[in-house]
Amino acid sequence: MDNLLDLLQQGFMQRAMIAGGLMGILGALLGSFVILRQLTFFSHTVGHAAIVGIAMGVLLGVNPDWLIAPCILLLGLGLQYFTEKSDLNSEIILSTMLSGSIAVGIILIGFISGYRGSLFNFLFGDILAVNEWDIYKCLVLLLICALFLLLTLKEQVLLTLNQQMAIVQGIPVRFYRYIFTILLSLVVAVAIKAIGILLVNAFLVIPPASAKLLTRKFTSFLTLGTLLGCFSAIFGMLFSGLFNTSSGPTIVLVQVTIFLGALLLSKVWKFPLAEEKLFKGQRAQLDPKHSEPQ
Repeated sequence: MDNLLDLLQQGFMQRAMIAGGLMGILGALLGSFVILRQLTFFSHTVGHAAIVGIAMGVLLGVNPDWLIAPCILLLGLGLQYFTEKSDLNSEIILSTMLSGSIAVGIILIGFISGYRGSLFNFLFGDILAVNEWDIYKCLVLLLICALFLLLTLKEQVLLTLNQQMAIVQGIPVRFYRYIFTILLSLVVAVAIKAIGILLVNAFLVIPPASAKLLTRKFTSFLTLGTLLGCFSAIFGMLFSGLFNTSSGPTIVLVQVTIFLGALLLSKVWKFPLAEEKLFKGQRAQLDPKHSEPQ
C-alpha cells in the first residue's frame, strides 16, 4: 500500500488516472448509443484501421499518433458510405473492411526493418505513456461529444428508436449519422494509445452494457454508463499499480467484473433489458399519441 501511495504521487500515474477517467466517460457516452444501435462491430472494425496508420508512421518516420486518427476516420466514413449505398448486409461490408485493413497493416509492417517491439504497445496500449497533450485531446473531444449529444438528444433518441419516423419528421438522418461516425472514430483513435487496438472496443461496449442491465430509464442509463466507465478506468489503474499488471487489460478486467456483477443483479432484481422499456419515457415525449399498454 505504501508503494501504491508513492506511485500515486508520480506525475505519470496522475496523468494516466486523469486520462483513464476521461476516456472512460467518453467511451461510455458514445458507447451507450453504439450498443443500442448495434454498432459494436462497426467500432471494432474502425479501430483496426489504426494498424495501417501506425505502420505508415513508422515507415515515414513520423509520429504514428498523427496518422492513426486520419486512417480511422477515413475507414469510418467509408464504411458509413458503403453501408448506405450497398444492398449487402452491413456485417459483410464490415468483415471485409476489417480483414482488408488488417492485411494492409501487416503488409506495411513487413517493410519495417529493425526493432518492432514498440508496435506491440499500440496493440495492448500503454496508458502510463499518456502526456498532457493526450489529456487535452480527451477533454476537448469529451466536451464536443457531450454538447453534440445533449443538444441533439431528442433527435439521437428518435434515430435510435425509429429512423423512418425521424425521416418523416424532417430530421437530417444522414447528417447525424456522419457526425456520429466522425465522433466515434475520433474517440477510438484517442483511446487506442492508452487501451490498445485489441481492447479499445471494451471501453465503448462494456460500461454501457452493464448500465443497461441495471436501469429502466434512458437518462439513468446514460448517467450510470458514464459513471461506470470512469470509475472502472480509475480503479483499474489502481489495481494495475498495486499488482504491477498491464494497465489496459487490468481496466478491461475490472469492467468485465462489473458486467458480471450487473448480470447477476439483473437476474435477482428482474430488470428489463428491452429498449422498449428503456425508452418508455422518451417515446411518450417524442410521440404524444403513443400510449403504453396498461
